[in-house]
Amino acid sequence: EVQFAESGGGLVQAGGSLRLSCSASGSTLDVDAIGWFRQAPGKKREEISCISTSDGRKHYADSVKGRFTISSDDAKKTVYLQMNSLKPEDTAVYYCARYVWCLATMRTPPLAGSWGQGTQVTVSS
Repeated sequence: EVQFAESGGGLVQAGGSLRLSCSASGSTLDVDAIGWFRQAPGKKREEISCISTSDGRKHYADSVKGRFTISSDDAKKTVYLQMNSLKPEDTAVYYCARYVWCLATMRTPPLAGSWGQGTQVTVSS
């Protein structure tokens, strides 16, 4: 069973950049999509980006479109999330997870329990 470990979070000023990494261990052969979601205190989980493992199709939530870029390195079994032009409202714990589909609506929930421990991103104003 695949497991994910997120890293790369930190404290950054508004307008800055961070690159998050999601390293997969175990077999990824039957993983259809990998994505990122974030959870801020007192707020609902927000799906923010996903990538299809079959055709590389990528989608983004409107809140991050044009600022965040998802990519993958299959050889390293790692998915990245490049975050530019960060805003204070991007502050959250970021998780990568396994998804059944990667759709433009960005409303597909992650498979239960498929995410790692998360990585904290804090953007100061």
